[in-house]
Amino acid sequence: MTRADRGTRPSNGARQQETSATESCALLSTVRQAVETGALTLAFQPVMQAASPDRPAFHEGLIRVLDPSGRVLPAAMFINAVEGLDLGRQIDCRALELGLKALQNDPALRLAINISPRSIGHVDWMRTLEAGLAGCDTVAERLILEITESAAMGCPEAVTSFMRCLQRRGVAFALDDFGAGVTSFRYLRQFRFDIVKIDGQFIRGIAGDRDSRVLVAALVSIARHFDMVTVAERVETAADAAVCSELGVSCLQGYHFGAPALNPEWIGPLRLSA
Repeated sequence: MTRADRGTRPSNGARQQETSATESCALLSTVRQAVETGALTLAFQPVMQAASPDRPAFHEGLIRVLDPSGRVLPAAMFINAVEGLDLGRQIDCRALELGLKALQNDPALRLAINISPRSIGHVDWMRTLEAGLAGCDTVAERLILEITESAAMGCPEAVTSFMRCLQRRGVAFALDDFGAGVTSFRYLRQFRFDIVKIDGQFIRGIAGDRDSRVLVAALVSIARHFDMVTVAERVETAADAAVCSELGVSCLQGYHFGAPALNPEWIGPLRLSA
């Protein structure tokens, strides 16, 4: 092999980048097709009452994409890739539509749906919300919208205005990943979230981690001061659940209580229009 030949052959790093780019394009194509054909669904994970751990306080609806073979793609596989695209807004709309249908199907259900900053006040998202709220008088008071801490702190004025408008109509708001970022407590007072979900990095293994117990106790104290319900995320053992309860956490969510379940029988059929 000549030096020139060696120079024209891509390096391992270059080949890996090309493969990664190809896979990313294929993934986006799959997600786009699923949105266009309505091949999306929700996985429901229970959020249990700490005082009565056999009773759910509410459920979280997590968006899932179905590829042409029926394989389920969790949001973690594609959510970052669609963050800055209009496709991301479309997914938010579809997740909300599915969540609203679930609430209409089960009048006893209380459900949390994630929303990203890209969809706050967006015309299509708001149109989907209005249509869902019009279908049942009790939907608004049973709907919870989750916003991540980083997203809320990134555009506090817009988030605050958005929250106030919908809270007046009965919709509740949850701050996701509480404690994961650099929280501005001035804005936390301004937001007045109804629920804060303590980031799982502080919860997993808390039974054997004194530092995590101190941090969670502080977060619970802050939330209690602002009359916010607390949820511990990523509760995976009975020992961790017991410690969270002892620290005064209101609700518990994680694999110890149940993995996200696709279309459980109690929710009834969920269908999206193509």
